[in-house]
Amino acid sequence: MSDSIRVKICGLTSPAAIEAAARLGASYLGFVFFPRSPRHLEIEAARALAMAVPPGLAKVALTVDADDAALDALLDRVPIDMLQLHGQESPDRVAELRARFGLPVMKAVGVADEADLPALADHARVADQILVDAKPPKDAALPGGNGLAFDWRLIAGRRWPVPWMLAGGLTPDNVAEAIALTGARQVDVSSGVESAPGVKDEALMGRFIAAAGGKEKT
Repeated sequence: MSDSIRVKICGLTSPAAIEAAARLGASYLGFVFFPRSPRHLEIEAARALAMAVPPGLAKVALTVDADDAALDALLDRVPIDMLQLHGQESPDRVAELRARFGLPVMKAVGVADEADLPALADHARVADQILVDAKPPKDAALPGGNGLAFDWRLIAGRRWPVPWMLAGGLTPDNVAEAIALTGARQVDVSSGVESAPGVKDEALMGRFIAAAGGKEKT
């Protein structure tokens, strides 16, 4: 269905999870390259997983303030379709990486209150997509994947000049409400479809995609 909600399953770590996400109808598959995350992948493990992704699904590499050398090493070995920048990367850095690697770039921006909204517009001018995420607590070890939501009313009716994706605390039980409130056409989930940190649950993935109105397949 061309009008279906596009779902990104992030933090995949096993062939079984990739197969299930693809079969159930995910549009994007996310791989995490951040050592502090329970979903972190070493490059060779990520390469093996990425090579097993069926054609037509976007393979997304989540990185956090990675330098050029780290990104060179990653992209030299892992066939990636899109970079997701989940750190403090500036708009200038986003533009620089788009030019350097020739890949679409999705920039994650954390939102907690109205003061965070201008950053979305700033990054939308240079990124190919923006990921509207919940801003992590100041003492959080991870910049995302914390299972936290934000007040979705903050972005109700707002639009940007590039496609955007909603993230942050989404689960099979709240994703339909989140879509209804924000008008999101793309949603991202990680911890909300896990049975344990880093362990994706096929039943939860299926429920999430169905609740989002995605193109669930059987």
